[in-house]
Amino acid sequence: MGGPEVKRRPGGRSARVRAAVLDATFALLRSRGLEGLKIAEVAERAGVHETSIYRRWGNRENLLLDALLEVTEGLRVPDTGDLREDLTAYARDLAAFLATPLGHALEHALAAAGDDPDAQRARDRYWDTRSARSRQIVTRAIERGDLPDTVDPRLVIEMLVSPVHFRVVLTREPVDPDMPARIVDTLLGGIARG
Repeated sequence: MGGPEVKRRPGGRSARVRAAVLDATFALLRSRGLEGLKIAEVAERAGVHETSIYRRWGNRENLLLDALLEVTEGLRVPDTGDLREDLTAYARDLAAFLATPLGHALEHALAAAGDDPDAQRARDRYWDTRSARSRQIVTRAIERGDLPDTVDPRLVIEMLVSPVHFRVVLTREPVDPDMPARIVDTLLGGIARG
């Protein structure tokens, strides 16, 4: 017979290291943007060895992607069975996230990232992942028969979130509480006839 079974504790050292590295990544993203993010500086700020970061994430791109997805995990993809309600809730949650200091900083970091290949790949993977998740709202509506099957789910989501991102990044205006519902009503008024 073998010895007692060893069980890993959730929230153990691995979770603490991950949290410290992601916190350091967020702090550096806020202060320097995507292009200024260096693994060595993340490691120093997190109090871990660079090798620990490379062992877990492999490269800077994977660390960036994990950090960006982690911070936006709270952007739920609602599934109430009502397209208008789901789209409005999604746009409202996005606006609320982007109004936070971290959301604002990450949005600007994503928008400002230049041609650095790692940053570009991380940004592309981030948007592809977020888009795939949020398109489920529209896909479910098509499956329920609420929208014609000719509707492009990606285009609907892009049309939904673009005005919110436009306000935050370009005009730096606040997103008023009624704006998400107005966007959705305008959007649905146009696509329902499509």
